[in-house]
Amino acid sequence: MRYRLRHVTRYAYGNPVELAAHMAHMRPRPMPFQTVLSDAVDTTPTTARRRDGHDHFGNRVTWLFLDLPHADFELTAESLVEVAYPDPPAPDSTPPWEHVAEAARQPEHWQAVEFRFPTHLAPVNAETRAYAESSFTPGRPVLAALLDLNSRIFHDFRFRPGVTTVSTPVSQVIQKREGVCQDFTHVMVSALRGLGLPARYTSGYIRTRPPPGQAKRQGADQSHAWVGAWIGPEHGWIDVDPTNGIVVKEEHVLLGWGRDFNDISPLRGVILGGGRHNVTVSVDLEPAVEGDPV
Repeated sequence: MRYRLRHVTRYAYGNPVELAAHMAHMRPRPMPFQTVLSDAVDTTPTTARRRDGHDHFGNRVTWLFLDLPHADFELTAESLVEVAYPDPPAPDSTPPWEHVAEAARQPEHWQAVEFRFPTHLAPVNAETRAYAESSFTPGRPVLAALLDLNSRIFHDFRFRPGVTTVSTPVSQVIQKREGVCQDFTHVMVSALRGLGLPARYTSGYIRTRPPPGQAKRQGADQSHAWVGAWIGPEHGWIDVDPTNGIVVKEEHVLLGWGRDFNDISPLRGVILGGGRHNVTVSVDLEPAVEGDPV
């Protein structure tokens, strides 16, 4: 599936900003299942300096620096991406989840090991672990358990924007059972890590408008988040979307991943001045029209 992506973030400041430094994760990550055909990041006003590179996790990063006073700042990221996710293995063909947890303790799997440990936004929490244990019964194949947990979060939690922020603790979300994609992702990552299973916070986008006759996916109007789970050395990583109760496939475009939201925030920075400000975000992920220029 080929998509055209447009992500616009606008800041309106109460007072002029004298200096600003921003870090943007807004360029999709090339993967074996995801080809980035083109991408561009533009700003108004124009930056004094820009640098592109990669972070610790291999995600693409753009650093932006502005040294002239400005009352507004707008960043537009556009890309053309082709995705073809592989089919997941048969759930019952995957190893017992306890075997995966044990494998995740071995140094040869160090790339998965770092995602076992708690973070501020995805701590090891007794309540999330207890919630997961209903799915991860003794000896159950890891993918079967993972899909069950993914489905339970989708059915047990209510998608409700405005009741949480990106810093809302998982202890509050697991009690209130409501929030948005970032919250559900942090809950699931916390639950899996509590069982000793590597899990990463994954950032990206989900198709804005569904195919004819299908319901719109939750979280489609801004950047989206889901869970990457390691299911052992044989099968590697698989991505699941607890906000929509699905395995990540052709409806998603991947930006990158980290230990929690703080590692892969789409846009963050430091400013001098500005006072109170308003921020608006708009996202469109639409199927590319045949013949569209790259």
